[in-house]
Amino acid sequence: MKMQWTLIAGLVFALLTGIFAVINVDSVQVNLLFNTVQIPLILLILGCTLIGGIIVGSYGIFRQYRLQRENKQLKLRVTELENTASSYSSPGSSTTMESFETTVPDRIAETDSIQSGRKGNSADSL
Repeated sequence: MKMQWTLIAGLVFALLTGIFAVINVDSVQVNLLFNTVQIPLILLILGCTLIGGIIVGSYGIFRQYRLQRENKQLKLRVTELENTASSYSSPGSSTTMESFETTVPDRIAETDSIQSGRKGNSADSL
């Protein structure tokens, strides 16, 4: 649902930017440090909007890539921990696995409280 609202907001922004650009068709002088050029304001507005969209899109792609890489590393870590847990449990000994299962949630809770403390949130406020 959030993605739909984001798409609708983006389309509304694009429509408003297009209308604003069409209204402003006069030529303007743009200083490019080494040269000064005369270009229509409509091209300047649409060009700047396009460049901004490319920058935001690139950041989004980078962030998605980083999250996928982190997800892959965490899946490997879970598999490693599952293999370690299965190597600790032997066919006749279920107490080892039970003690492991009771300590893991405690460690996860400790880790969550530490991480939420890093973000500025206390674990009690959640």
